Amino acid sequence: MSLDKASREGRARGFEAGLVHGRRMGRCQYVLNTCRPANVPLREVSVLFILQGFDAIDKGIIEGLQQTVRVVYTANAVDMLRLAAELRPNLVLVMNGLHVFPPDHASHVDLVRGMGIRTAIWFADDPYFTDDTVSLAPHYDYVFTHEMSCVPLYQGCGCGQVHYLPLAASPAVFHPEHVAPEYRSDICFIGVGFPNRLALFNALTPFLIGKKVVIAGALWDQLLHYSLLQHGIKLQWIPIEESVKYYNGAKIVLNIHRLTYHETYNRNRRNLPGHSINPRTYEIAGCGAFQMTDRRHDLERYYTPGHDIETYGQVDELIHKMTHYLLHEEDRLRIATNGLRRTITEHTFAIRLSKLLELIFT
Repeated sequence: MSLDKASREGRARGFEAGLVHGRRMGRCQYVLNTCRPANVPLREVSVLFILQGFDAIDKGIIEGLQQTVRVVYTANAVDMLRLAAELRPNLVLVMNGLHVFPPDHASHVDLVRGMGIRTAIWFADDPYFTDDTVSLAPHYDYVFTHEMSCVPLYQGCGCGQVHYLPLAASPAVFHPEHVAPEYRSDICFIGVGFPNRLALFNALTPFLIGKKVVIAGALWDQLLHYSLLQHGIKLQWIPIEESVKYYNGAKIVLNIHRLTYHETYNRNRRNLPGHSINPRTYEIAGCGAFQMTDRRHDLERYYTPGHDIETYGQVDELIHKMTHYLLHEEDRLRIATNGLRRTITEHTFAIRLSKLLELIFT
């Protein structure tokens, strides 16, 4: 092939890719212009929010609190007790209470309750670390979990107020945007290469060869045929802002939930099942990206397969559906924009926090 012919074909491919991206952004912009989230009441209360360190969720909760309560304070766990005594908020809301929290956190919660301040925790890692959360939960007045299978666990350990509250996406963080060509791909997955995910991509490798694939996160060098996909693998944590760009640039974004029990990666010796969808489900949809996810028990409460999300079971089904959607742009756009619309109108943190506050202050 001559250089001139190769250049012409390269320009043609780039032009077509630009058109596809432009059509997607046009659809997304229409949704953004015409959809508004539900109105939520503003409560005359103050909340001290204790950060977990998951930027995507922490930022969403701060954004949601600013829309639902009059006064919002934020702090790290080490400052919780001191600031609760100084500020005297109506509520101390803790996100997750794991990983970066000091070992005496539970005793600090007891002291905050002793001041007459209401306390609540929202678990975002259930059921993967329930060996730890089951001893932490009873120290709080209110326990919220995004995993429906964990509600009986907390009720059984003496918690009087336990509520299932799904997570959400922040429109300020996860939104449609124009991205440069280096962020565009046929198929994208961002997340740690846990064993079930490695097994899936090992099975998918023959199908993925010759396609533009982005896989980002730790452990992916453990793939059986790593060298065949290495050009698209990024063995590092991807900042949230970069993840948003990769979601926006992909024709298909895969969402693969992690295993609920694994002796190395999880602390869930009761092997509680994972019925509820992960935060990534809302985040991908919030970017206006076309998403294919493995099935979870409560998925259809929030998204409808074939309408605003797509699902798969076995590898053969996944390959069959990816083949279809890579060839049928209109089907991808329809489902992706429906998912964006539903996320904006139903699955924001303001909506979730309005429910949380109603349960606490009514």
